Amino acid sequence: MKPLLVSAAVALCTVALFGCSSSGEDELRDWMAQERAQTKPRVTPLTEPKQFQPQPYTTEGGIEPFDRLKLLQALRRDSAQVAANADLIAPELARRKEPLEAFPLDSMVMVGSLNKVGKPTALLKVDNLLYQVQIGSYLGQNYGRVTAITETAVQLREIVQDATGDWTERAATLELQEGPKK
Repeated sequence: MKPLLVSAAVALCTVALFGCSSSGEDELRDWMAQERAQTKPRVTPLTEPKQFQPQPYTTEGGIEPFDRLKLLQALRRDSAQVAANADLIAPELARRKEPLEAFPLDSMVMVGSLNKVGKPTALLKVDNLLYQVQIGSYLGQNYGRVTAITETAVQLREIVQDATGDWTERAATLELQEGPKK
């Protein structure tokens, strides 16, 4: 049993030593060295930076940055913009809300349209209930008012606050959603 174990160990060591030989690495290293020697890097020269020409500061003929008149004009312009924004939202706050204004637009689905006495009417599904909407109706939580109804979409105008807190108008659309085909 011992001679078999010794011969197996010798065979294993021979295989391990054979695996450590340089099997083609020398050729690879020679090729890499040859390629490095032949390759020349191309470096484009940098352009000369522009020379800085200092300018003397003169106060004659310049505009005073802290002039009272300029400050008053800027304040008037800002207050006029705030008043215009308040005029945009004031009528919306004074009217009674309609039932569909309690739901966000993304919870509404347009499922159809029809002409009711010559007026285009859209059918909206909200919480498994069907609502009829006409031009001028309000829906959504951003003071949305329906401006147009087609066979495939309901277009509306919303009044939302932007990042600075100003009220602005934006357009939104609810498109017809087809049901699953059977």
